[in-house]
Amino acid sequence: MIVSHASETMMMFIDRLFLSWIGPDHISAAMSGGLSAFVFTSLFAGTVGYTNALVAQYYGAGRPDRCVQIVSQGFFMSVLFAPILLLLIPLVETMFHWVGHTPGQIVLEYSYFRILMYGASLVLLRQTFVGFFLGIGHTRIVMIANIVGMAVNLPLNYLLIFGALGFPAMGIEGAALGTIGGSMTILVVLLIAYFRHSFLRTRVAQGAWKLRTDLFRRLFRFGFPSGVEVFLNVFAFNAFIQLFHSMGSEVAAAVTITFNYDMVAFIPMLGLGIAVTAMVGQQMGAGRPDDAKRATILALRVGYTYAAVMMIVFLAGAPALVRVFTSATVGDGGRLLTLAETMIRLAALYTLADITQLVFAGALRGAGDTRAVMFLSVGIHWIMGVASFVFIRVLRLDPLVVWGFFIGFVLTLGLVMIIRFGSGKWRNLAVIDTETAMVENHAPDIVTDGQWM
Repeated sequence: MIVSHASETMMMFIDRLFLSWIGPDHISAAMSGGLSAFVFTSLFAGTVGYTNALVAQYYGAGRPDRCVQIVSQGFFMSVLFAPILLLLIPLVETMFHWVGHTPGQIVLEYSYFRILMYGASLVLLRQTFVGFFLGIGHTRIVMIANIVGMAVNLPLNYLLIFGALGFPAMGIEGAALGTIGGSMTILVVLLIAYFRHSFLRTRVAQGAWKLRTDLFRRLFRFGFPSGVEVFLNVFAFNAFIQLFHSMGSEVAAAVTITFNYDMVAFIPMLGLGIAVTAMVGQQMGAGRPDDAKRATILALRVGYTYAAVMMIVFLAGAPALVRVFTSATVGDGGRLLTLAETMIRLAALYTLADITQLVFAGALRGAGDTRAVMFLSVGIHWIMGVASFVFIRVLRLDPLVVWGFFIGFVLTLGLVMIIRFGSGKWRNLAVIDTETAMVENHAPDIVTDGQWM
């Protein structure tokens, strides 16, 4: 899952790198428009994405029939959500005007956003089938699908952005279309693997594509808080980014460059958090909360090792990292260069906290503690969002001061998730139906001596 999300990171990174060759407004618009598309997709993707935890729990309890039935409910839910996503498109242009973006900026970012939203239903379907493979522990196919998608996305982006081999030069619109092409490729690979899986060729698949209201409600009951959490969190984060972008083109470009490298640290570890959700779900479904805890601590050790490497890279390599983007836009020197370098170095401070909250929040979701995670995470995110409005639009503080506040927010979020997990309340939660019989224990043993605190 780390490799899978690393490929997603590579796609976004190269996409923005290509756009930076056109100009700083294009790279800023890609982040603003892309993040806005993620905001409006996240509520629905987060809800259907809970197939991961439910499939994992049923798999751990020895119920492969329930695993495929949950996937079907996720598919039906994705189809139901798809038209709603299209109705949300006009709202975003108004938001761009409200936060004070320039007319030229709005044209670029709204164009990018609109095209991505037309392909948003692909994201929902991907989440459903990814959830199945994660839940049963077959993560290799997810990795392969993402790598194949990246192999399609990168050259397609180049062809559509700059124009080559008969393709027109479409700029930022070409970048959005290339992203959709990569997403569609990933979905096709997952679908082929799903319908070839042994579960679909045995008696457990009988009636798999039937609407089952009990499982549909269960998926919505536990998945909706997870979706609401992602939506409100990313909405608040998006507001923070949009407010930063209203501070001028240099600040907008510096923030975009910083987060382009931050996602190299964050998104692969997002894969680790998702993997933890599946691992904890399997162990909880098998009735082994102690192994669920050991899986969490093991994941935390992996995450901290990766974080240590990224901290060294950010602290020592900030000037070189920034010049990858600035060499084609503003040359050497200037306020943009200094601002971006300082932001990247400061980003090293919260890398450990970021991974801490991803791992523990993923573990809590796997155990079914989605409401508590939602309330805690959303509350902290919205405190950050409101405070950033005051700092930027009312007090008009220096960008680095606001950035320092953002780092404090991530540190607080990590601490809160440690406290919630340490309380142990997740151990006694019931997610799957109580009549489930543990016919065959699929959950793997967690071999580690990791202890909590």
